[in-house]
Amino acid sequence: MMELFFAFVFGAVIGSFLNVIILRIPRDESIIFPSSHCYACGNTLKPWHNIPLLSWLFLRGKCSYCSSKISIQYPAIEFLSGLIFLILANKAGINFPIFIVALSFLMLLALSMIDLKYKMVPDSLNLLALTFAIFGAWSISGIFLNLQNALLFAGGFTLLRFALSYMLTSSAHRQAQKTITPWTKNYHTYPFIEAMGEGDIMVAATMGALLGLQLTLVAIFLSAVLALPVMLLLKKNNEEDKSVPFVPFLALATFMVYVFDSPILSYIEANY
Repeated sequence: MMELFFAFVFGAVIGSFLNVIILRIPRDESIIFPSSHCYACGNTLKPWHNIPLLSWLFLRGKCSYCSSKISIQYPAIEFLSGLIFLILANKAGINFPIFIVALSFLMLLALSMIDLKYKMVPDSLNLLALTFAIFGAWSISGIFLNLQNALLFAGGFTLLRFALSYMLTSSAHRQAQKTITPWTKNYHTYPFIEAMGEGDIMVAATMGALLGLQLTLVAIFLSAVLALPVMLLLKKNNEEDKSVPFVPFLALATFMVYVFDSPILSYIEANY
């Protein structure tokens, strides 16, 4: 029980730094300098202002200097980071490989938050997530197997992106041909449509390294199921920007499948 508590506290501490990453990387700022400070008044925070979860509660969600509101994102990320470490430690114990795997999931958490807020997927975090996923193995052969699965899904998603983009762009081209005029016949009047971003391809590689072939296919299907209600809700509300950040759903599905890998594999083997 104490080991799980330690895992949660350790994860929450890393989650506190994860908040810095989520805040600064999209702004192209250093994650080291300057030290943590209030973005409203600019005052440098004291060590006791940065105690995971507790500081936000004691300060009642406000800066101790200027009383500006502190986003609930900070304790939420710290709690989720601690929860990730706790669940993984409960699943596989406290050891170095599971620590590396947990770091991969924390990078996916950071990518999810950035994708939700800014609709961008930083390459630096994507590469870190992939690297941690590949090296989160129990043996040298496991590392090479993780690399093989990562390359397999990166290539598969690249081909899928090319095929879907081609079909969507061709459809737009055919539609544009119907309205062509003498003034526009020598110009492209249709957009090039990308079916998915390059960031999704890297996340797919991370999924392959973490889960292997069968479980990654399950996770991809599950991510689509999780995203479908959100897409339908946006369509129902006639939102102008109907694009849905997909990385959060990929990350959540990957974590769910990783945690419940044994029963999922048992079900697959029993039915096929």
